[in-house]
Amino acid sequence: MSDVFIEASELRAALASAQPPLLLDLRWHLVPGRPEDPAHPVGLADHLDEHLPGAVFVDLAAELASEPSPQAGRHPLPTPEDFAAAVARWGAAEGQTLVFVDDQGGLSAARGWWLARHAGLPARILDGGIQAWIAAGGKTESGPVTPPVPAAPARPGWGGMPVVDVDEAQTLAAGDDAVVLDARAPERYRGDEEPIDPRAGHLPGAVSVPTAGNLGPGRRLLDAAALRERFEAAGVRSGVRTAVYCGSGVTAAHEVAALTQAGFEAALFPGSFSQYAADASRPVATGA
Repeated sequence: MSDVFIEASELRAALASAQPPLLLDLRWHLVPGRPEDPAHPVGLADHLDEHLPGAVFVDLAAELASEPSPQAGRHPLPTPEDFAAAVARWGAAEGQTLVFVDDQGGLSAARGWWLARHAGLPARILDGGIQAWIAAGGKTESGPVTPPVPAAPARPGWGGMPVVDVDEAQTLAAGDDAVVLDARAPERYRGDEEPIDPRAGHLPGAVSVPTAGNLGPGRRLLDAAALRERFEAAGVRSGVRTAVYCGSGVTAAHEVAALTQAGFEAALFPGSFSQYAADASRPVATGA
């Protein structure tokens, strides 16, 4: 499909090859009002119940984020050292492709893809998630998975993907020579409701392009032409600097992946609205 997403049939063939990818189960969902519990990671119960054969569970809050804070947001990027430790725990081998799987059309799996690419590791997202795998005749298993022990472990780097901080995001959104996309649901962008963050609304000048709109039937990614049309309607153009944010930098990674699929480069604002809204000195816009 692309070097960003992989279809279930393509994954089955890759797993039967001489250099199979490492499957990583990154099922996660936001639970408003409930702090993330390290002893009971979101998604672990689903993983134990059913997962792709050999898929190693990834704890998004513990392995793909640092400690939350008003100053950094709800899911700050992990340190390079902490992410390298996570990659080592997963059992990734040098040069091995990491395939991240979820049950939300890639909305959480994309966080793993983005961080792996940021660390210089080959990675892809299973298009349509575990549902697409099952629909294509793929087998599943249950119970815990012991990560492999590679002879030559992967050696992650850092800094491979474009990033903007909170000051850059605010400046780019307010300017005329860049595009900043708000990947949250429309009602949160407009400020009609805000179930999580301290203020409602959006960065002044940001354009609403909800991540969920990147998906079609079966929570499969739209084709590249449809994605390109969608992003161009929001003002994205080749050569125009583009950045993306969401609530805490998780689903915004899926928007970056979709933009990449469409042929555009985009920076991630990791702190996203959870960081921005926590600073009362920064202006917030409401409405469409």
